[in-house]
Amino acid sequence: MRFLLPIKNSLTLISSFSFQSLSIRSRLRFVSTPPPPQRSSSLLSISMASSETGLARKLWIKSTSQSIFALYTPFAICLASGNLNIDSFRRYIAQDLHFLRAFAQAYELAEDCADDDEAKLGISELRKAVLEELKMHNSLVQEWGLDLVKENSINSATVKYTDFLLATASGKIEGLKGPGKLATPFEKTKIAAYTLGAMTPCMKLYAFLGKKFQELLDSNESAHPYKKWIDNYASDGFQASALQTEDLLDKLSASLTGEELHVIEKLYYQAMKIEIDFFLAQPLFQPTLVPVTKGHNSAEDHLIIFSDFDLTCTVVDSSAILAEIAIVTAPKSDHNQPEDHIIRLSSSDLRNTWGFLSKQYTEEYEQCIESIMPANRLDHFDYEKLSIALEKLSKFENTANNRVIESGVLKGINLEDIKRAGERLILQDGCTNFFQKIVKNENLNANVHVLSYCWCGDLIRSAFSSAELNELNVHANEFTYDGSISTGEIIKKVESPIDKVQAFRNILKNCNDDKKKLTLYIGDSVGDLLCLLEADIGIVVGSSSSLRTVGAQFGISFVPLFSGLVKKQGEYIEGISSNWKGLSGILYTVSSWAEVHAFILGC
Repeated sequence: MRFLLPIKNSLTLISSFSFQSLSIRSRLRFVSTPPPPQRSSSLLSISMASSETGLARKLWIKSTSQSIFALYTPFAICLASGNLNIDSFRRYIAQDLHFLRAFAQAYELAEDCADDDEAKLGISELRKAVLEELKMHNSLVQEWGLDLVKENSINSATVKYTDFLLATASGKIEGLKGPGKLATPFEKTKIAAYTLGAMTPCMKLYAFLGKKFQELLDSNESAHPYKKWIDNYASDGFQASALQTEDLLDKLSASLTGEELHVIEKLYYQAMKIEIDFFLAQPLFQPTLVPVTKGHNSAEDHLIIFSDFDLTCTVVDSSAILAEIAIVTAPKSDHNQPEDHIIRLSSSDLRNTWGFLSKQYTEEYEQCIESIMPANRLDHFDYEKLSIALEKLSKFENTANNRVIESGVLKGINLEDIKRAGERLILQDGCTNFFQKIVKNENLNANVHVLSYCWCGDLIRSAFSSAELNELNVHANEFTYDGSISTGEIIKKVESPIDKVQAFRNILKNCNDDKKKLTLYIGDSVGDLLCLLEADIGIVVGSSSSLRTVGAQFGISFVPLFSGLVKKQGEYIEGISSNWKGLSGILYTVSSWAEVHAFILGC
């Protein structure tokens, strides 16, 4: 158990509140961060945030997951790889021409609504930039021999966006007055702000995609067939236009009320969704790697997803949660404890004991990690040597857990308090939604197994059951109870890297169906390494320095998932096998659960 190692200041968290005057139900609210506000009040948080960040920037940050979904669409992956079928690109360009014409028209309408000379000039400049972009598209039309007469029919996804944009620019927004009923010129200026709210996310998204694609191009590469397209959207000029659009949105929305800002937010998110739908609607004439579940046949295929819990799914390590429950519910002193109850440490003694155990664990963990490292970095992946090294780490984890048991810090915790803490436990953004989409999808033959060092499986089950995820299979250690009160003992099931990988193997061994299996493991720490490597696809969440340091020393390669997919997509189209295979020595890194979701399930 890596208790408190990733959260070195968690004791400050535990000791920074005065709990004694609070009921246990109220005190447990401090176990986790308060939940984020619902969408209906999100603009309130925007307006109250630091004025140093404008509205456009805040809306983009809130749309991070949507930008990831766009990045991971099959069309985007194929285009970035350079092997997008030419017919697909031709049809995309034909549809994008309709987009650009609608953009130019919307800018013209917005300019007419603006009453500020500076804003009018800015909108006029953006419209001219769109006209220049149309010229670039016309050159692509000639370069690829696009028959505009043949390809000029507009598809439903394109119609949905152009109709939405032009309706917004005409003032036809749900809940607002029609353009002929605007009372004052000032009221008319709001239409310009709303229009920019519907256009800004698309400009920002294309700038984002252009930069992401360009980062993968070799500096000397000239053979990429879509380099001209990528260079255009990654160019300083287009990036400046995207920033200018954001600046104009900030300027035009500065005088709006909270309700009007809420309208802009809704338009912004609607535009992002429609833009992603536009990418998804592009026809592809080739096999693609994403999403993984594309073409999944429940009668023939079996998807098995494994995940760590602490700091992979959670924001805070579970040991810190359990320690906090113990401290806030402990008696103030050792005296006058009821004879018929388990004798517990006082809250002050427990805090001191826990602090000592945490410090000792942290220091000895770091020493253990250093001791298992090979003297020289291996020039190739060696799973056997890594396994031998992690056996030493496993012995250390066992010793550390024994110290916790012997200390008595986990004695006397009420099961109901543990369950309430689990219900309030905040999971990583996007984690819950991903698992819900997996288990609720009746067309998937999929199972989810959570493998965790957590001392108390009840905490994990409670955290997931509150999100209606009772289908998840939890494999963790367990408290023992006298009635509903913990005895301080732990039933050890998964306390080390060796235990985890053995549980992983046993689950696969007991999966008796003859269907084609694809295994995926999601983790964040050294303890997950063996499972990550044995799975067909190993995904590392977060940026654990010890994980990467140990992995690199044993020849493991850490590849950002998006760039890895782009490379693999290119190889796949060229005829090289796309089969995912464990023990390759390659692990894929992601910055968020949105990437995992987009990769496995798509949008």
